[in-house]
Amino acid sequence: MRVALHACCGPCLIEPLDALAEQHEVVVIYANPNIQPADEYELRYETLRQWADARGLQTVEVSYEPELWERAVAGVREAPGVRCRRCYALRLSQAAAEGARHGCEALSTTLSVSPYQDAEAIDAAGRVAAAEHGLVWLFEDYRPRYPEATRRSREAGMYRQNYCGCLPSKKEADEERARRRAERRRT
Repeated sequence: MRVALHACCGPCLIEPLDALAEQHEVVVIYANPNIQPADEYELRYETLRQWADARGLQTVEVSYEPELWERAVAGVREAPGVRCRRCYALRLSQAAAEGARHGCEALSTTLSVSPYQDAEAIDAAGRVAAAEHGLVWLFEDYRPRYPEATRRSREAGMYRQNYCGCLPSKKEADEERARRRAERRRT
């Protein structure tokens, strides 16, 4: 089966790609209007594209339109759970549409490799996006593969970002790192 694999970044692509490529032809879809600023978006895409190109994979970049993300999360931008669910829905819908245009029969995503993401919400959004575009939804919770993806991406010298992608997630990650540093100083 030809699978549209929505990918958020190079490090998260490694393990899901290995799992899917064993049985399917994979087309990597980079649909991430949430990633800000634009230079961060470009750095993540370049890292992913280099990894995919070295393996002879087709990579499709969906037009970068961060205003689509802003509209999708309007009113919930500062509410992480709700914001993330809307973000998953937008990105997976874009990937499904692009996959259907490229002759794919199924949709999957790398998002579930991260232990910081809501796998149940990703699964729900993916089911809807796939159905809307006439694709089969292939979901796997790849979180158990996160340590290996981390090890392999470090070994490969890949750029590894330290926040999900949107500016609110960057702020939240920065605050969490500052909190942990403060706790370490107290102990």
